[in-house]
Amino acid sequence: MVLAEMSSELSGRVAVVTGGASGIGAASAELLAAAGATVIVADLQEASNTKGDGPGRFVTHDVASEDSWKALLADVLGREGRLDVMVNNAGISGGSGNIETTTVENWQTVQSIDSEGVFLGSKYAIEGMKKTAPGKPAIKGSIVNISSIAGLIGSAGPTAYTAAKGAVRLLSKSVALYCAEQKYDIRCNSVHPGGVDTAIFNPLWQMVGHQQGKAFIGSRHPIGRMSEPSELGEVVLFLASDRSSFITGAEIVADGAITSGLMRRSLLAPP
Repeated sequence: MVLAEMSSELSGRVAVVTGGASGIGAASAELLAAAGATVIVADLQEASNTKGDGPGRFVTHDVASEDSWKALLADVLGREGRLDVMVNNAGISGGSGNIETTTVENWQTVQSIDSEGVFLGSKYAIEGMKKTAPGKPAIKGSIVNISSIAGLIGSAGPTAYTAAKGAVRLLSKSVALYCAEQKYDIRCNSVHPGGVDTAIFNPLWQMVGHQQGKAFIGSRHPIGRMSEPSELGEVVLFLASDRSSFITGAEIVADGAITSGLMRRSLLAPP
């Protein structure tokens, strides 16, 4: 991964990145740290970049558990004394089930992580940002919720994933409006990636190979390729920084123009 030039634009700020051990989360954590932020990587499983040679420190965290959120917030405020940036990135695909084949159990599992996990992350982010110690920077808080193009356009499947990502989109707007009304100076935005080369596509990579699968998914994007995690990390960094100080309640689409036309098919649907 090529990091942005080292800077200090987030110096003194504390950022939590859920699902930060891999993919978009790991790329975001690296870029936030390179910009000067103290980063807490919150995930259920460690990766190589969280074992001493990566950004920030690792905390075991289950986004679907409210008790885990309470413990995480207490840990961050106890050790860092403040919270400035929350990146609600953790999520699962939940498979490719449609409305007829999706089970209640699968629906509930996906909602608990992809939707309820973001709700809890936003809720406890606000609590933590309100408790931030004096001497805070101009931008008190930024909540960045990772949704998907599935949260913008309909899809025949995966049904549970599409519904959850749609919930993240409108939840983010609700949070932004609430914080603005309360004069909290906390911004909230959603990010909507297209196909990103992450582990979420591992089932396809295992079937057809990484490069062939990547080329296939890339061909579904008008730009002609998939995104790299670092490209989404740059979007997260922008939303976390003062450069986006007037942006709140927005949906930032980074999808290689896939939602700009009439395309409504799943990325994984056969041609």
